[in-house]
Amino acid sequence: MPFWLFKEEPETYSFARLQEDGSTTWSGVKNALAQKHLRAIQKGDRIFFYHTGGEKAVVGVMEATANASPDPDDETGKRVVVTVKPVRKLKTPVTLATIKADEAFANWELVRQSRLSVMPVPAELWKKIEELAK
Repeated sequence: MPFWLFKEEPETYSFARLQEDGSTTWSGVKNALAQKHLRAIQKGDRIFFYHTGGEKAVVGVMEATANASPDPDDETGKRVVVTVKPVRKLKTPVTLATIKADEAFANWELVRQSRLSVMPVPAELWKKIEELAK
C-alpha cells in the first residue's frame, strides 16, 4: 500500500477539524508535481496529515476513501481531488526539526522540497515516523 503526506495550515484546515467533519475533499492543490502525486492516490492509501506554519509537524493519519477524481471546481479539467477521512491523531506530533535531525530522512521531499504540499512517504520512513510518534 502506498503512503503519502498532505500539508495544510492548521488555521485553514486542521486535523482536529477533519476529525469533527468525519471526512473532507482535499482540493486546491495547484502545483504540478503535487497534482501528479494526487493522481496516484487510490482508495485505502494511508496519508499523514502535516500541519504547516508555526507548528511544522506530522499530527495525524488519514485514509483515502476513494481514488483521485476530477476537481469539480477546475474549469480546465486538469486538476484532481481526493476524499479523505481521519484514522487517528498521533500520540506525539513528529516535528520537522525531529525529522531533519535524523539522517534517514535526508533525501525525503519533506526535507528537500519544503514547499511541496503532497508527497509520497517511503514505507521505511512511514514506519520511522510511526515509531517517533509513540
